[in-house]
Amino acid sequence: MKSIRLSLLKWLILPLLAINLMASGMAYWTAWRPTQAAFDQSLADAAWSLEPNVTDRDGDLAANLSKQTEQFLRMDQFDMIFFTIRHLDGRPLAGDRDFPPLPVPDTLREPVAHNNVMRGVPVRVVTMRVPMGQEQLLIGVAETLETRNKVRNEILSLLITQQVLLAILFVAIAWVGVGVGMRPLQQMRAQLNARNHDNLSQVQTDDLPVELRPLADALNGLLQRTAKGKRAQQDFLANVAHQLRTPLSGLKTQLAWMRQRYDNDQEAARSSSLMTSSVERMIRQTNQLLALARAEPTQFEKHGLGLVELDKLVEDSIQHFVQEADKKQIDLGFDLRPANVAGDHFLLRDLIDNLIDNAIRYSPPRATVTVRSHASDGFGVLVVEDNGPGIAEHDRGKVFDRFYRLDDKVAGTGLGLAIVRDIAAAHEATIEINTGEYGAGTVVSVRFPRWRGKQPETQARTSIGETVS
Repeated sequence: MKSIRLSLLKWLILPLLAINLMASGMAYWTAWRPTQAAFDQSLADAAWSLEPNVTDRDGDLAANLSKQTEQFLRMDQFDMIFFTIRHLDGRPLAGDRDFPPLPVPDTLREPVAHNNVMRGVPVRVVTMRVPMGQEQLLIGVAETLETRNKVRNEILSLLITQQVLLAILFVAIAWVGVGVGMRPLQQMRAQLNARNHDNLSQVQTDDLPVELRPLADALNGLLQRTAKGKRAQQDFLANVAHQLRTPLSGLKTQLAWMRQRYDNDQEAARSSSLMTSSVERMIRQTNQLLALARAEPTQFEKHGLGLVELDKLVEDSIQHFVQEADKKQIDLGFDLRPANVAGDHFLLRDLIDNLIDNAIRYSPPRATVTVRSHASDGFGVLVVEDNGPGIAEHDRGKVFDRFYRLDDKVAGTGLGLAIVRDIAAAHEATIEINTGEYGAGTVVSVRFPRWRGKQPETQARTSIGETVS
């Protein structure tokens, strides 16, 4: 799998390490060359000191070296010193007779250094050609390489330590630099991952680097086309649902008229009753589809939120649910206290209707359903509680999925809580599902951000303790 990070690190670190290696070689050569020259100069000085000890007596050359002079010449704490004075033809005049052969320098009195072996040990040799009377002599001085190797190893050790530290520093700088450079990309990825599946808003490009703006523009174009297609789909769904409501309502009215006209005909009454039930189910499904279309985030604009008095909105919905509860002899109670929230009146009405309808629909006969509203800690809270069969903890996340139903025996579409979820998300509200006070039933709590604008002039009721059976 290709990685931009690894590719950048490879193209940064490998050249830096190569440059570091070349710099190490140059630093070693720069440090060792003058050191080697200093050692060679020391040998050349020793060769220069031997020349005054050679005398010419009427063409007869002789070396006058005392034991003290020779001992001083050979004195060294770590290395062995060797020397020789010989004719150009190789005849020795003084010094070590087993001294290796000496090259003849091209220039008089110009020391020439080279490596050689003496007595099986590597040595560094300095050779100098000097005139002496009518002849020329070769003076050679050699020393073993122990001191030189020790100094060279110290130079290498320091350079290797330095270059390893520099290499680690280069890698760390490249790693941090690439990480910092890729941070805007990671932030952009985190922002996109944090979005909900239905958030198709444009990616902000104001703070993005120049390199990421073409990518952001391409994403915005894709999101815009996706939002346009989704909006068209939702508009179609809303239009279809809206168009179905009128004929279905008319059909329900005609069926009610038929039931009254043929009240004495049991077969006709039974048939019209079944058709009425089917039409009512179709009307409910149509209304839910319309609510679902309105609740879609792509259809919803947060800047259009206004003041909604949650308690009054619930009170306006009471009558219909009282009739539905009477059919199952359910005790439907309300405890409504003032709670002003920022929201859309029609969408919140759909949310309330679906929560109460869901509680009544899934509660057994003679159950109790209680609806509460109140303000708490800066939130407006809506609570719908029942003492029905409850919702298992592992199902509490699934019940908000579209078309998911806990009990197939209960009539419904599986859209009610999905609509509640979408409306709550559009209002930045949170939903919690808990078990009832005595370990049975279901408590659904929705917490809305409170209205921060101007409060209504009329004084809201402090409480409503009405219970309708």
